Amino acid sequence: MSEQAVRRHLGSLGDALDAGIMPPHYPTCLGCGPEAEQGFHLQVRREGNEMVTEHVFEPRHSGGPGVAHGGTVATVVDDLLGFLLYVERVPGVTRTLTVDYLTPVRVGVPYVVRGRLDRRDGRKLWVSCSGTGPDGLEAFRATGLFLVVGLEHFGAASSSAAGQEPIAP
Repeated sequence: MSEQAVRRHLGSLGDALDAGIMPPHYPTCLGCGPEAEQGFHLQVRREGNEMVTEHVFEPRHSGGPGVAHGGTVATVVDDLLGFLLYVERVPGVTRTLTVDYLTPVRVGVPYVVRGRLDRRDGRKLWVSCSGTGPDGLEAFRATGLFLVVGLEHFGAASSSAAGQEPIAP
């Protein structure tokens, strides 16, 4: 992974932010990567100051009969919130993520997940999101803290990236 490739991508995000579906974080990103065989393949778009996706948890995401595993819900939340880094045009990582499960998150039910940047202070970005079911009721909500990192943070992992160039910060 080259620092130059990440810088190029960050510079190109201006057009993507207004063009509908956001580019995935990385080809094999578990949340949004098109090449992630067992991934969630999220399609994320910007609506004003929010990032939004729709997702239906599949039977393979079950934690119990008909209920999505909390870890799969957290994965969708974390990935969606990561798209807020596009708006800030910075590379970053999740520092903390807290998910509150308000009702059982059902398999086979479409959820709308909306994420927003609540506050930024230097390297710290406080974010939040909510997931609502077709009945309009909030099923889960989350808060998190993302940290802006230097590009060298990702350099250590580049030897295991099978030569893939980054497509997102």
